[in-house]
Amino acid sequence: MKRAKVVFISTPALGNIVPIIEFAKLFTQKDKNLSATILLINIPQRPLVQSYIDSLTTTTTTNATGNIHFLSLPVADPPSLDQFEATIGFLSLLIQNHTLQVKNALIDLISDSDSDSDSGQVVGFFIDMFCTSFIDVAKELNIPCYLYFASPATFFSFMLHLPILDAQVSTNIEFKDSSNDFNILGFSNPVPVKCFPSFMLKRHIDGYSWFLHHARRYKETKGIIINTFQELEPFCLNSLVHTTSHVVPPIYPIGPVVDHNGPAQWHQDSWGHENVMKWLDNQEPSSVIFLSFGSMGSLKDSQVKEIAKGLEKAGHPFVWAIREAPKDKRELPNDYTNLEEILPNGFLESTKGKGLVCGLVPQVTILAHKAIGGFVSHCGWNSILESLYYGVPIGTWPIYAEQHLNAFELVKELDLAVEITMDYRDGTTLVSSEEVAKGVKKLMDGDGEVRQKFKKMSEKCKDVWKENGSSSNFLGHLIDELMAVI
Repeated sequence: MKRAKVVFISTPALGNIVPIIEFAKLFTQKDKNLSATILLINIPQRPLVQSYIDSLTTTTTTNATGNIHFLSLPVADPPSLDQFEATIGFLSLLIQNHTLQVKNALIDLISDSDSDSDSGQVVGFFIDMFCTSFIDVAKELNIPCYLYFASPATFFSFMLHLPILDAQVSTNIEFKDSSNDFNILGFSNPVPVKCFPSFMLKRHIDGYSWFLHHARRYKETKGIIINTFQELEPFCLNSLVHTTSHVVPPIYPIGPVVDHNGPAQWHQDSWGHENVMKWLDNQEPSSVIFLSFGSMGSLKDSQVKEIAKGLEKAGHPFVWAIREAPKDKRELPNDYTNLEEILPNGFLESTKGKGLVCGLVPQVTILAHKAIGGFVSHCGWNSILESLYYGVPIGTWPIYAEQHLNAFELVKELDLAVEITMDYRDGTTLVSSEEVAKGVKKLMDGDGEVRQKFKKMSEKCKDVWKENGSSSNFLGHLIDELMAVI
């Protein structure tokens, strides 16, 4: 059997790099004749992400059935502040500026294959949702190009529908001014505008135009891999297959892809991590509420204070990760240096022993702990899959990106989460302490039906990776397609 090589590249953001690396590992575990090379885009403007990238390039991961190699690309000029308005604008331009570096890396990998047959032919190039500028490079080098979509099938369907939505409204109208609900392929319920992704509500900002640009290019790939599984999103996946098969490449639902180690293995704050885990060890099973809003999530001071008051009213033990908004739009939020300045007077003293307030923590490690009984989440898709895998019910609190749409799917489409808020927009809305307390109590004490459904889905998300499980089979089909070109 001849060896083969697959190449991956992702947006330099934790929510994108981590799942594509875990997906690459699946290849090398499934077929010992496949090796993976992951191209890494450096991003010194975001030290947290860069520290993760640096940790990857210090070693080559070798497992029992294959190899994963990390290749750090030469640094390209970053976009200047006057070239973009939204974060996606910054990332898309940064990625685009690496086109020559990506092309040269692929040429070198192809040359290695030509000179050394044991290294394997390059049979596929996997890009993520914001790396569409590299489709042209793959075409030029005659490498099959696949899209790896780290968000749910519903958001992929929404992106396919985006050009149609764009054509339905006048160029001088903002979606946020509409009270309409929209019928969108892949959703069984009409989707209210208030649950549209954040970039949709600011059509005049470059973030919207960048999403539209990327969405239009997805159909140019040879296949679409979505980090989901058939049993989780059957309505949407079936809709996509039966309605778009003549215009959209084959879709492979291959998930859940979860990093079970998380940042605990590379993040520098090991002392804080250890303290959180030791505190959890002393709590009763399923008694603690965990609140986290992601590596890119931060809240206004007024909202932080309302959450603090709500947690006191709810009375449950808690672990709460909060972060300060970045001062530069190219950067990520940072941990607070003085928590007392942001929290209500006396809060830390009154909740001492009952809860922990911290900065960035190893989320997946905490979700796996037996003491955690509920998760107030920003509804990032990686967080949702981690929570599902470890059976921790979710209370929805979306903040940015497609998270509002994810929350809508969990609550209205799948009945798999408790709604705390679905239309939160930081700076324009405020969730009161009463609403926080009510949501936490409902998540921890009530709604047994949601908990039961969540538990059953948690079991299913493990079964899909067993022999003849749906995701295992789809991965096998994809590998067969890739190897067929040799």
